[in-house]
Amino acid sequence: MATEVTVPVLGESITEATLGEWLKQPGDAVAVDEPIASLETDKVSVEVPSPVAGVMGAHAVQVGDTVQVGAMIATIDAGAGAPAQAAAPQPAVTESPKVAEPALASDDGPAALSPSVRRAVLEHGVDPATVKGTGKDGRITKDDVIAAAVTPAAAPVAAPVAVGAAPVASPSVAQSTGRKEERVRMTRLRQTIAKRLKEAQNTAAMLTTFNDVDMTAVIEARTKYKDLFEKKHGVRLGFMGFFVKAACMALKDIPSVNASIDGEDIVYHDYADISVAVSSPGGLVVPVIRDADQLSVAAVEKTIGDFGKRAKDGTLKMDEMKGGTFTISNGGVFGSLMSTPIINPPQSAVLGLHRIEDRAVVVDGQIVVRPMMYLALSYDHRLIDGREAVTFLVALKNAIEDPTRILIDL
Repeated sequence: MATEVTVPVLGESITEATLGEWLKQPGDAVAVDEPIASLETDKVSVEVPSPVAGVMGAHAVQVGDTVQVGAMIATIDAGAGAPAQAAAPQPAVTESPKVAEPALASDDGPAALSPSVRRAVLEHGVDPATVKGTGKDGRITKDDVIAAAVTPAAAPVAAPVAVGAAPVASPSVAQSTGRKEERVRMTRLRQTIAKRLKEAQNTAAMLTTFNDVDMTAVIEARTKYKDLFEKKHGVRLGFMGFFVKAACMALKDIPSVNASIDGEDIVYHDYADISVAVSSPGGLVVPVIRDADQLSVAAVEKTIGDFGKRAKDGTLKMDEMKGGTFTISNGGVFGSLMSTPIINPPQSAVLGLHRIEDRAVVVDGQIVVRPMMYLALSYDHRLIDGREAVTFLVALKNAIEDPTRILIDL
């Protein structure tokens, strides 16, 4: 007797998703609650667990298909199923087009591939058998796959096609000179990012104001206490902890920067839920640090570190992406000198951090070299006046240049 597998509830206001990957093929043994498929929503990837133990039955949809909440996507047949080791030598084959999937290691072997690694293998067309794993027990990580993809190979290898994937155009040769083009379908996450950013530009009266900050005091504090901090709290002391706490102080002073517009009303928040932009395989995502104004620097750093790790693994949860009253985006980690970040609706402001570089500045009438960073605050001018935006940045700058202010809430 077959049991239907349906699309689970994905979160408030989310009614559909895209099938990103099949983690189990027909005939594979499946345990209760074992992930059998990965769904891509507007925000994160969600794994679909098997409701029963048995054998993976037929796939009702293909990779790339849009599925509604509650819709059947597969069946689980009764039985123990074939051992994974016995099935491993036979590569899975798609029905149409008939192209073999790369030979991915079984889930119970020492070189098992996580869902995020499987996706990377399929996206980059890398044969996992040729990749040297640097993870625990020799496991292959996503970074290993990406490194292998950018390493020149001895001979070109055709990229594999995911099981049941919608046809993707192969690189087409424009001329015999070797000029190529490749057409790849946008992921649901990338489509949503594009849509929301364009909506923000069309809706908000966006303006950006700049300032710079001398990072000397924060760098000295970090250098002096980083070893003790990591030993006590189990996490590295970075710069984001300082900026999150400084931003929370400035938001209390300038509440309009922490507010939002709802129709003809202005909604003010007496709390600070800070969205932090982190990288994921599908693009930037913005999980939220809840009640950041009530957290210590150590708690903030732990939360950000956890978000960053799980964003790479694709395991962030829906609830962790909702809400947020203010966003901080750190383009400096990628080398950005200056930018004009875009507001994350319905928020009214976003702070952009940039790289730190030594520059000549005048201090007490003397030209000195200091580690400086440009700050950028993009804001909705419908709600926030220029004076308020500038005052917010000045308050943030003062707290960073004199971190004692953060301790005494000044």
